[in-house]
Order: sequence, then structure tokens, then C-alpha cells
Amino acid sequence: EKMDSKPLLKNMRILDFTRVLSGPFATIMLGDLGAEVIKIEPPSGDESRFWPPIMENGTSAYFLALNRNKRSLVLNLKEDGAKKIIRKLAAQSDVVVENFTPGVAAKLGIDYESLKAANPEIIYCAISGFGQDGPYRDKKAYDPIIQGMTGLMSITGEQNGPPVKIGIPATDMMAASHAVTAILAAYISRLETGKGQYIDVSLYDGVISWPTIMAMDYFVTGKPPERWGLDHIHRVPARAFLASDNRWVQVAATSDPMYAKFCRLLGLEALIDDPRFATNNDRVRNRDEIMPLLEAKMKAKTSQEWLQLFEEAGIPCGPILDISEVFAAPHIKARDMMFDMPHPVESRIPQLGFPYKFSDAAPSARLRPPLLGEHAETILSQELGMGEAEIRKLMDAKVVIGPADKGRD
Repeated sequence: EKMDSKPLLKNMRILDFTRVLSGPFATIMLGDLGAEVIKIEPPSGDESRFWPPIMENGTSAYFLALNRNKRSLVLNLKEDGAKKIIRKLAAQSDVVVENFTPGVAAKLGIDYESLKAANPEIIYCAISGFGQDGPYRDKKAYDPIIQGMTGLMSITGEQNGPPVKIGIPATDMMAASHAVTAILAAYISRLETGKGQYIDVSLYDGVISWPTIMAMDYFVTGKPPERWGLDHIHRVPARAFLASDNRWVQVAATSDPMYAKFCRLLGLEALIDDPRFATNNDRVRNRDEIMPLLEAKMKAKTSQEWLQLFEEAGIPCGPILDISEVFAAPHIKARDMMFDMPHPVESRIPQLGFPYKFSDAAPSARLRPPLLGEHAETILSQELGMGEAEIRKLMDAKVVIGPADKGRD
């Protein structure tokens, strides 16, 4: 676990109303980069605190995956006292992030207009399924629905098979990345102009911006791209083949010299100068003729044998691994892509590493994922200067719910 030399965003404070995935993934990225994140939760908590997989002592691993480097403050936003606390925190914060359905933040009194009144320079980022306007604005969003409505599933899966969804909630992750980019851009702009602003990020738009080449394919040809499964639409051979040990080997021998090397390794020299397959365009055109020949030959050796031969020949290749094999790979350790953190309930919790390496800074896991309402007293006393009696009063009135009150009602 790298200790933090220079947190890059140490002067950024974020008021985080997000829950579940798209929002928490955005704020965990900013938190890892050094921003101070205050996670505001409702009395019932971020609902993902109760989602599987559940660890030995009852903690949700789903929640633990998305909430390090955040402090938890539980407020009952139906109470005016809670809204007052939010306005005071907003006055001292740089960024607000929420991922409610459009319209909900206004009902709760924590929308941009309300918080801008408390802090005119606030940067307010709203993440939603389909955006704050447009015909789909009020539609309930869910990752597979977005994957389907943005064309992603129409280009994923085998050629004659059904549409397939990507195996991770890619649309949430993409929206989170776009939110981080937009927040950082607005933050830099504010350093120059002193002006905050409202940012509208949606899962839908995020994916629409994604299939750049596929979209261009359609714009240029007028034909929607098909599913290509393991194959590459514009390159042959570039796909996964089954080896003799029933393991998949991906190989991309897409330039003509590489194709020639590939054929020699497979003992198919006769195909090198075969006019049907002489260039990549020929091979794409005659894909159905060349593929069975290659597939049959690839069954002659084990995946390890092929991978070694392709590596030595400088042909791009790799195995298809399951997640257990991925985390056993030496590269994970070398790149610090997994570590453990201590936890008061679960002894230690596994965490994923940071996907960026800086020459003069280190992202860090300064704070383990918080227990529900864990930081109520420190936030109210340190950030807002409240005394013990005042905090007790707010807790008795159930405006603020501290960690000790968890099981009370």
C-alpha cells in the first residue's frame, strides 16, 4: 500500500450524495486522488451497504469496493435542520455530486439552485440515466437497459447469436469517468474564472460517445454494424482460437508480414501467397474460407505452446483468463493493482489498486470505507465548529444519525 506523498487534489472538498455505483465510482476516483469526500447518507444508508456479496461478518463487499477515502454523515433530509447543515457544508465545499433521478434533488432541497445560493462558486455534477432533459428524462435507468438502448448489445455477441451485455456495468463506469473528467475541467476553469457551474452527465450520453468507430461505420455506409463475436470486423486473423487443451488463445496477426509468420508457425505456408488471402482485405473478404483452416491447425497444440511460439515471433497474443487467474498473474503485483486494508468488522478487506501512476504523487487509500454515520461527530465539530451539546441535540431530534443510533429504530 503506497503512502501518499502529495495528494494531487488535497484542496478539493466534495459533498457526495451519490449511492450504489455510477456516483460512488466517480467520487472514489476523486478521493483516491486526494480530494476530501463527505458522503451524505439517508438514515437507511446507501442501499448498496446491504447488497451481495456479503463478507463473513455481514459487511457488503459491493459497498467496500466503491467507498474508500470517504467519511460518512447520516442526515434525515426531510428535516430543516439537516438542510441547514447541508448548506453550511456546501458553503465550504468545491464540488457536489449526486446521482438521483432528475427532479429528486430539487424535492430534497439540495438541487443546484439551492446550494448555489449557499456557495455561488459550487461545481455541481448530476449523474443520471438519460440526462436532465429530453424525452427519456424520467425513464428508470439500469445498466443493461442503457446497454440495450445505446446499441452496445447489438454489436456484442456471436454473429448469429442473441445480443449480449458486457459482463460489467460498463455504462455506470463510463458515466463515472465522464463525470470525473467534467468535474476536473470545471475545477480548472474555476481556478481561472472564479465561476462554478452545473454539470449534467448521463449513462446514455456516455455510451453514445463511446462506439466512435462503429458509429462512423454506420454514418459512412448507412448500414448498422453487426455482431462479430470473437472476430474482428476489419482484420483477419484477429480472434480467439481454441487450442488442444480446450483453452482460448487470442492472436492478432493483422499485418501481412505477421500473417506470413503466423502461417509458418501453423505449418500453413501454402496460404501465404494464396491469392484469396494475400492481403488483409482479401482475408476479410474470404473470411469464411480461411477460418476453418486456421481453426483446425490451432487444435494441434496446447494454449501454452501456442502462446510461447507467438510471443517469440512477436505476434500479439494472449490467453483468455478468468478472474481468479487474472489476480494470480505476476503483473498484478508488479503494478500494485490489488492490496488489503484493515477494517473494524471484517479484519482485512481486499481493494483494487489505482489505474494511474504519477512520477511525483501517489494516489492512496487513506481511509477505509466508512461504517454508516461513522464520522458524524468529527464532521460537525471539525468542519462546522459545533459543540457537543448542539450535536447531541441534533442526534436526539434524529436530524443527524450517529453510528451508535444505528440499531435504535
